[in-house]
Amino acid sequence: MIRANQGHSIPVDVELEEVEPPEILYHGTGEKYVSSIDREGLLPMSRLYVHLSLDMDTAIKVGKRHGKPVIYQVFGHNMVKDGYKFYCSVNGVWLTKEVPVKYLKKLCES
Repeated sequence: MIRANQGHSIPVDVELEEVEPPEILYHGTGEKYVSSIDREGLLPMSRLYVHLSLDMDTAIKVGKRHGKPVIYQVFGHNMVKDGYKFYCSVNGVWLTKEVPVKYLKKLCES
């Protein structure tokens, strides 16, 4: 059997417990998505969750999969204060349903 830790696109119970995120998380993407993210925030698109990284190096690697990488800082603690929920999968990927623009800071366009 194969099991996705993050429940990529199929609505399944991935059995994740809600956890307090670190103050800062990171999201790596390709530059072709920047205008949409800057306008709408991070959305899960065809996935169940937005995927976030604990460190910038991982976010850069993820971003490179989509072309020239762009890294966003995500203010996890601020989101929790405002009622957003976070989960951490067994492989260390942080998950949340969405990240509105006000919780994002664009760090670099490599």
